[in-house]
Amino acid sequence: MTASPTMATAIHEPRAADQVRPPSAFLALTELPRALAELGSLAAAVGPLMAAAPLGDGHPVLVLPGFMTGDASTGVLRRFLTRLGYDARAWDLGRNLGPRAIGREGEHLVAKLREVHQETGRTVSLVGWSLGGVMARLVARRAPDTVRQVITLGSPFAGSPRATNVWRLYEAMTGQKIDDPHTRGQLAESAAPPPVPSTAIYSREDGVVAWQNCREPVTPTTENIEVHGSHCGLGVNPSVLFAVADRLAQPEDAWTPFERRGFGRIVYPQVGHA
Repeated sequence: MTASPTMATAIHEPRAADQVRPPSAFLALTELPRALAELGSLAAAVGPLMAAAPLGDGHPVLVLPGFMTGDASTGVLRRFLTRLGYDARAWDLGRNLGPRAIGREGEHLVAKLREVHQETGRTVSLVGWSLGGVMARLVARRAPDTVRQVITLGSPFAGSPRATNVWRLYEAMTGQKIDDPHTRGQLAESAAPPPVPSTAIYSREDGVVAWQNCREPVTPTTENIEVHGSHCGLGVNPSVLFAVADRLAQPEDAWTPFERRGFGRIVYPQVGHA
C-alpha cells in the first residue's frame, strides 16, 4: 500500500507558518561529545538500570540501525535487551542506506521480518533508530500480522524531510531524491500511525533531525516519550533503554501508555501527546 502523491504533499509540505526548521548548528556540532557522555553515563547506570527494568518474555525484537550505520551501532541496545530476556536480533542487511537498499518496496526487510516470525512462532517487536524507525513503520504496514509493536528512536517520520541536517547527504549516499514521487509516497506511508501499538521516543536536544517530526499523532495506541539527550546517543542513553524495556514488557493484547513515576518525572519531561 503506497500513499498517493497528494497525501505525501499534504504531510510533507506544511504551510509556511507550520514549517519546522532543522536543529541548530550548536546542537549539530555537539552531537558527538554529548553522545560519548551518554555512553559514559550508561557505564555508571547499568547496574541500577538492569535492576529497575522489567524482565522480558522472550519474544523476538528486531533492531534496525540508523542512516549509514549497521548492526554494530545497535550492539549495546541488543545486548541490553538480550540480558533482560528478549530474543534481540540484528537486521543483518548491512548499512542502512534507505528503502532502495532493501528492495524498492522494502521486500528484503519484510522477508527478514517474516523469517523471524516463522522461526519463533511469535510476533516481532520492531525497534528502529532514526531512519531505521521510519523503515520499521513502513514494514509494519506491509506485514502487520508479524508485528507486535513499533518503537522509534529519534525517527523523523512526519513533516518535511528537509527538517534535518542530513537530507543532502541522504540524497548523495542513497541516490534517492526526497522529492521523487515514490519516495514521497513511502514517507507519507511511514507518517501514518502503524496498525499496531507504536511509541516514539525523541529529544528536543536532537542535533540531527527536528524533534517535532519525530512525534506520533494522537490515537488510542500511539504515544510519545521525551528524553534528554543527543540523536547519536539514543541507543546508549540509559533513560531510552529503560523506556524501551518498559514498552517491550507490555502484554501483547493489553498495551497501555507509558507512565512517569517518581524520578521519572525529571528523566522524562513529557509523555503522551502533550
